[in-house]
Amino acid sequence: MKKQLALALALAALPLAASAAEPGYTYVEAGWARLNVDVDGVGDADFDGFQVRGSVEAGKDFHFFGSYGSTKNDDAGVDVDFDELQLGVGYHYPLGNGSTDLIAEVGYLRQEIGAGDFADGKADGYRASVGFRSAFNDRFEGYIKGSYSGGDFDGFSGLIGAQVKFNQTWGLVGEIEAGEIDDGIDATKYLIGVRASF
Repeated sequence: MKKQLALALALAALPLAASAAEPGYTYVEAGWARLNVDVDGVGDADFDGFQVRGSVEAGKDFHFFGSYGSTKNDDAGVDVDFDELQLGVGYHYPLGNGSTDLIAEVGYLRQEIGAGDFADGKADGYRASVGFRSAFNDRFEGYIKGSYSGGDFDGFSGLIGAQVKFNQTWGLVGEIEAGEIDDGIDATKYLIGVRASF
């Protein structure tokens, strides 16, 4: 009887163990951001600031996401601000045992740059991404995505990132995204942040 009870408890715990290592799509996040912009024939500049992001799971396979980042450079004695807003919807499809998801996202993208009283520019477009997100265990998750940005933009980028979870709610996130903003303009973005998952 004791063996049967132990076996029943072990079998009942299996779905809980499997679900503990599934990627989650409801969270808020805030952190430090650095953007390196390299313009052909001009040179490069680093912009430092912050980024906030959030995502809400909608049903079994969909999620809505948004992010806002603001960075600044004052190397030339003039404050140059670079702001970016993204809003979109994503689809995630579990592969294999459910710890890895195929993800596809599409969303609105807006970038603004301002240089004190001298110049101001805005660009609107869209971004489409596809990639994979995997929970390797209860404490570590990794993801990789390729993206195309269109509209006022025209460029491809690749992103790789990871999250180290301290517990079910809190985790540390780090990622690097590199690619083109437009012809002759390359950008590399670094992010380190704290995520609260729900």
